[in-house]
Amino acid sequence: MSERALLRRIRVWLVLFIVCLVLSGLTAFPLVHELHWVEDLLRSSASPVPEHFPALMEWISRVRTGLDEADANYPFVLYGTDWLAFAHLVIAVAFYGPYRDPVRNIWVIEFGMIACAGIIPLALICGPIRDIPFWWTVIDMSFGVFGILPLLVVRRMIKGLEAVQKAPVPVPARLTLPDSTG
Repeated sequence: MSERALLRRIRVWLVLFIVCLVLSGLTAFPLVHELHWVEDLLRSSASPVPEHFPALMEWISRVRTGLDEADANYPFVLYGTDWLAFAHLVIAVAFYGPYRDPVRNIWVIEFGMIACAGIIPLALICGPIRDIPFWWTVIDMSFGVFGILPLLVVRRMIKGLEAVQKAPVPVPARLTLPDSTG
């Protein structure tokens, strides 16, 4: 694959990753409204959730109630989710470095991979402490898995790009003609 094509593929994967980080961050701002919307959607007559997944329905209702109470009585608690959103946006900005110069900034990709791997122990440790159902902890851990997969692909492509850039450019041999003077 040519250097240009490889760079283009790396950038497409990075844009996808950045968009996902930004969307994930933006959804952390309006949590109270989102939970009302999700609960209404799940309780609608077309939804199979209350009948087939009552534990999910109970969990969504519990979380919505907790957010409503925090919003009404302790809105400063939700300030933590504002910081969570901000962190996602800042991390997304960091991935502009690899977009601009992937080989030089591969460390950002590796940092992202470490962060994704860190989601799993965080969820396994803090989930039980915060009384999070195990099945929800598994959903949280999936963000680490789904986050690391594109980063692994990008890292492999960056290593390939680095090899292509380090490869010596073949120089055509000089053609020498026989000396006609003698």
